[in-house]
Amino acid sequence: MSSENPIRFAITGAKCAGCVKKIESAMLATEGVTAASMNFAERTAEVEGAVSLSAITQAIEQAGFGASLIEDEEKAQQERETLDQAHYKKLMRNMAFSLSVGVILMAYGLLGGSMQVESTSEQLIWFAVGLLTLGILYQSGGHFFTGAWRSFKAHSANMDTLIALGTGSAWVYSMYVVLFPSTLPTEARHIYFEATAMIIGLINLGMALEVRARGKTSQAIKRLLGLRAKTARIIRDGNEQDIPIASVQIGDKIRVRPGEKIPVDGLVLEGKSLVDESMLTGEPVPVSKESGDEVAAGTLNDSGTLVFEATRIGHQTALAQIISQVKKAQNTKPAIGRLADTISAIFVPSVMIIAIIAALAWYNIGPEPKVAYMLVAIMSVLIIACPCALGLATPMAVMVGVGKAAQFGVLIRKGEALQSAGKLDMIVLDKTGTITQGKPRVVNLMTYGGVNDHQALMLAASLERASEHPLAAAIISEAEQQRITLADCVDFQAESGQGIGGNIEGQNVFLGNQRWMTTNHIDITPLEDTAKNWSTQAITPLFLAVDGQAAGLIGVSDPVKEDSREAIQRLKAKGLRVVMLTGDKEATAQAIAQQVDVDKVIADVLPIEKGDVINHLKQQGHTVAMVGDGINDAAALASADVGFAIGSGTDVAIESADITLMRGSLHSVADAIEVSNATVRNIKQNLFGAFIYNGLGIPLAAGLLYPLTGLLLNPMVAGAAMSLSSFTVVSNANRLRLFSPSRAASSHSHKTGVA
Repeated sequence: MSSENPIRFAITGAKCAGCVKKIESAMLATEGVTAASMNFAERTAEVEGAVSLSAITQAIEQAGFGASLIEDEEKAQQERETLDQAHYKKLMRNMAFSLSVGVILMAYGLLGGSMQVESTSEQLIWFAVGLLTLGILYQSGGHFFTGAWRSFKAHSANMDTLIALGTGSAWVYSMYVVLFPSTLPTEARHIYFEATAMIIGLINLGMALEVRARGKTSQAIKRLLGLRAKTARIIRDGNEQDIPIASVQIGDKIRVRPGEKIPVDGLVLEGKSLVDESMLTGEPVPVSKESGDEVAAGTLNDSGTLVFEATRIGHQTALAQIISQVKKAQNTKPAIGRLADTISAIFVPSVMIIAIIAALAWYNIGPEPKVAYMLVAIMSVLIIACPCALGLATPMAVMVGVGKAAQFGVLIRKGEALQSAGKLDMIVLDKTGTITQGKPRVVNLMTYGGVNDHQALMLAASLERASEHPLAAAIISEAEQQRITLADCVDFQAESGQGIGGNIEGQNVFLGNQRWMTTNHIDITPLEDTAKNWSTQAITPLFLAVDGQAAGLIGVSDPVKEDSREAIQRLKAKGLRVVMLTGDKEATAQAIAQQVDVDKVIADVLPIEKGDVINHLKQQGHTVAMVGDGINDAAALASADVGFAIGSGTDVAIESADITLMRGSLHSVADAIEVSNATVRNIKQNLFGAFIYNGLGIPLAAGLLYPLTGLLLNPMVAGAAMSLSSFTVVSNANRLRLFSPSRAASSHSHKTGVA
């Protein structure tokens, strides 16, 4: 069995960031794998390439971990939640058992009880306590030791290794003291059973709190999965019946009543209604739907009854693509996160070396009892250095940040885009469909040389019927409104960014811009003044020529979106330079630019030249974002440091850019930048906390301050601090769930969504 599409696995046995590196390395080393990543926060891995599933599973298992294929995302999510709940309860039971013994022993010592072996009776008592503590190691800490053993067999080391070595050495030393006290100096006969029990209990508590907090980070996916309808009411042979969503086929007629979710993507055949698409686009205003309109799975039918034909089902629907997009993005890492993984891979072995160096230092130059001090230092270093917080710092923030962005209709495709968006200093905007509505209409018509209005529209619309240009729809629509019968076109030709041509009823017809007319050697001098005048009014002039002679001028206008100016001002307020890039004439572009107040206009650019323009701006030292429709701007989107593709709820250009905007508003660009900045800021906070924690904690645990202050870190304090650091990172990442872009506070358009 093999797959060239991304496949996802649930991973078991991963305990720290070092495990992530080992699992990713094992997957990447498998023949056929082209890309692989693991999300430590979610304990999932994603693999791309033509690869045997059994080979991937085997590679992960040989690295010392478990893997199972995720086939149903919703079922996998439910299973993960069930397992997490069971794991949480088990960790809490382990914690209660360990701390109940540890607290009693610690209280005994604090109240003046002897923690040393000085008589036979004390030997017997402490032997019994040792057996009880062994029970704790087996029952409450067994998973650390089995994990350490698996890691050892895979020739690696992880968090389990550190905990097992730290607590195991404390128990072994204490038991040696109990069994052979006479072989040690009196001052070295200290028992550390209470430290073993307390450390195991505190680490279990920290892991339980982490599991509980971690569950909140996946709320975006839960909400997305919850949007899916369970059944659909289909119409077959005149009869209506409810069937499971999995049984719906393309072409089925489906009835959806008021208040029901639309089960699959489709095309409306009958009825009229308002549909709430906020769960996909973030826009709360219901959209009117009638015959010929598209509807998307997961959206909510508000008022009327609709009958529609299923056009996309299962993994083809926009909702399924969005879920896949969010999951994939949550599994990616920005560069700052990959740095943390690289460090973590060598972190555990480095800590073990530091522990050995500290032990040798205490044994050779430390005060008496040297062995006792040496053991305390080893335990403290091993326990406090567990890199859990380091491994959670990036994926936790990315999971919440990507889900938060989806709430505002922003689909982040790659982790790199999260980091790059915060470094932008220039935003390049396509004009048509980005700044303007993308729904142009004919506003002016001028004929010349004996051609009348009816003939001009007939010829232009007959040509445009074979074109996919946005202006084509405007001309065809105008012809349809005037009930003009169109003619067949033969020998059709098109030149991107210039115009089209063909033979209609024996006449050679050309329609396009001034460059197209020049290319075809057509004199348009009589039309130039009118064309210039229209251009200053933001009307695009299209020249019409018949049999080599100028025949007329069609003026098409594409209105500016209502909120484009406000959104551009918001981008400029962030210190970004806003540039408009268009294939339109300079005069028309300048007219639009004055309306929205961009900083610079680059006009009369062919689609194939847009990528070169972006590269030129980058060469000037700018960090550039390109915002376009994701189709004719593909080269520019790919060339930019961050590409924003403006899509829609049912037509998402997911593969064309780093970030896809489900809404047509430029406010989504500002929202995306703010969410990205907040996420990267959160990652940096987490990494700073984790690095500082380990950077200060390890020397302190090794006893660096002992010569100055006489203080040596208690291993129990080290255990508590280690657990607290992981919980702190997870809690800090969850703060992102409260984040709202600056405009959200005053706009209802951001208060509904998928997360």
